[in-house]
Amino acid sequence: MIIYYIRQHMPKPVRILALIGLLLGSACAMAIEEPDYEILETDGQFELREYASHLVAETRIEADFSDAGSAGFRRLFDYISGNNESRQKISMTAPVTQSKGQKIAMTAPVTQARDAAGYIVAFVIPSSFTIDTVPTPVDPKIEIRAVPPRLIACWRYSGRWTEDNYRSSRQQLRAEIASRGLLERGEPILARYNPPFTPWFMRRNEVLIPVARR
Repeated sequence: MIIYYIRQHMPKPVRILALIGLLLGSACAMAIEEPDYEILETDGQFELREYASHLVAETRIEADFSDAGSAGFRRLFDYISGNNESRQKISMTAPVTQSKGQKIAMTAPVTQARDAAGYIVAFVIPSSFTIDTVPTPVDPKIEIRAVPPRLIACWRYSGRWTEDNYRSSRQQLRAEIASRGLLERGEPILARYNPPFTPWFMRRNEVLIPVARR
């Protein structure tokens, strides 16, 4: 059905790229590891998930919404491609996440405030590594962090990686969170699962928000 749509409704140059994206995207989807989670509730595009603890490599990017993802991806991709102290290649995982940056004020006591100019872009570290065995980044702008187990509300959608699409999906997720009596416990996260060459209508995108039950 998807191949028929591509052949009938797309101009030839775009059709070729879309077919390549379909084939490669399907292969990547079968091979790429995701963090472990259990689905507790599902209702259309909404899911409530319980995530296990996992490691991420993350970097803070001073850029707007559209540019932060690309800049962060390039920096982190260099890290998993061997730009680390072990010169070790690390398997690509999914999703690539993007969330508002947080700046830690160096005061006593330590306080935390939102930095509206920055975003945190992160890769999930494969589960074969621990905090002691994961390669140390050479780039000081990359940090390895352990994410504790947490409850996540998720809204799944397809389409282009635009800020408007993200904001619309975030608004729908927040409405679901409120209607279910859940409490937000962290910044919204944009999760992207597909390579850039994947046709927009085949992309798996998610908005994730850490939550707690009342």
